[in-house]
Amino acid sequence: MSYTLHSLKKARLQRSELAVPGSNPTMIDRAASSAADYVFLDLEDAVAPPDKEQARKNVIQALNDIDWRAKGKTVSVRINGLDTHYMYRDVVDVMEQAGSRLDTILVPKVGVSADLYTVEALCSQIETAMGYKTPVGLEALIETALGMANVNEIAATPGRLEALHFGVADYAASLRARTVVIGGLNPDYPGDQWHASLTPMLVACRAYGLRAIDGPFGDFSSPEDYKAAGRRGAALGFEGKWAIHPSQIELANEIFSPPPAEVDRAKKVIAALKEAAAAGKGAASLDGKMIDAASERMARNVLVVNDLIQSAHAN
Repeated sequence: MSYTLHSLKKARLQRSELAVPGSNPTMIDRAASSAADYVFLDLEDAVAPPDKEQARKNVIQALNDIDWRAKGKTVSVRINGLDTHYMYRDVVDVMEQAGSRLDTILVPKVGVSADLYTVEALCSQIETAMGYKTPVGLEALIETALGMANVNEIAATPGRLEALHFGVADYAASLRARTVVIGGLNPDYPGDQWHASLTPMLVACRAYGLRAIDGPFGDFSSPEDYKAAGRRGAALGFEGKWAIHPSQIELANEIFSPPPAEVDRAKKVIAALKEAAAAGKGAASLDGKMIDAASERMARNVLVVNDLIQSAHAN
């Protein structure tokens, strides 16, 4: 192990992340009672320009009126991009009027580390002025060619950054990819078109202690295709995926929850290695297969997720 090591900045259960337009109070209310681990109230792409100001007011009211934490939810707000005139007002109004009720801010189309620095500076000043005790985290959407080109620099941003999300639709547009499919397999491409982009973002997350979240899947009428996309992400190491429709929530929760047999084996791995260590051995055998210290690290990853799930259910 390198002497340089970045531990996980913030552990949060984020198997399913429900996207909710800030312009629709009814959908916000339903989201609060859903089975989603995470809810982000959207002020950006899901809201038309004439509705931006009202959506901001709706989101502030929802943050203040709904006890999201009591409902077992982590709540986030996706602000508008730094290239718009809506962004600063999103941060100032939401933070000043509901910052103590907010867990994270999702920053779209992050291209360079300085984009996050801009948002962080505003958050820090407002928190100091308002006397908030708990800092609001930041999450970054990697959804442009520039963002992916700078993904390591972005992931290494000091301060509040907790997670990176892969925004496949805007990313496809940024690359001028010949597809109109959001997150699914492209019949003109052999295999998963986004595998080569998901992997460097995932590596950047793990290198710098961030959570890695896969983005949207547009065809909510095809649960099997959603599950296939989710399983591909989970196999790589992603810990959650967006749900753009309530029907996708349970699918994501299932995909990104370790099954009981996997949890049971993880416990057996740790027990077998503990027994081996007591006998002065560095490796052991379990079910006819060799296991060692790397096996223990993989097993503990499974148990960390399972413990987060069990803790959420206990609340």
